[in-house]
Amino acid sequence: MWYEIKDDVVTFRIKAVPNSSKNIVSGILDDALKLKIKAPAVEGAANKELVKFLSKMFKVAKSDITFVGGETSKQKRLRLPYNEKIKQFIEDLEEDR
Repeated sequence: MWYEIKDDVVTFRIKAVPNSSKNIVSGILDDALKLKIKAPAVEGAANKELVKFLSKMFKVAKSDITFVGGETSKQKRLRLPYNEKIKQFIEDLEEDR
């Protein structure tokens, strides 16, 4: 499963693709949410861009997004506060599968 909801927190498994032309959700690949990120994977730039992108998309503070694993890998796990925007996002993606 590409996400896990526990109490008021959601953990996403993310496959990050740096150096893309724009930040975009590409869908589900294997058991991960595939996100294309425009920043390069150099000195944490892609991670910063990823956090900024998720923060804007889900209307949560950047400081509320934490890495649970994979900070130096393309396969990442991030924890965010579970809110209505995230709930709707998950429902929409699951419908499209």
